[in-house]
Amino acid sequence: MPITLASIKANLDSKVGKKMMVVAQAGRKKVTRRKGILHETYPSVFVVDLDQDENAFERVSYSYADLLTKTIKIEFDDDKQTAAS
Repeated sequence: MPITLASIKANLDSKVGKKMMVVAQAGRKKVTRRKGILHETYPSVFVVDLDQDENAFERVSYSYADLLTKTIKIEFDDDKQTAAS
């Protein structure tokens, strides 16, 4: 099944307000993990409100192309709970 930017956006639209973790490639062997809540989706980007205990800044945005090219990976807490059950 081919994945498109529109299908990625539609999937994220249904998860606005849910807790998530973003795993991003930050360099050759460096990976950053950020926890937060999916705040809002826009036509070409989505915004994550980060946990203030773990991060120095409030929000971060990523493009849907980052997901398509696997530059970042996202995991929702709801998905982990259903997989563990």
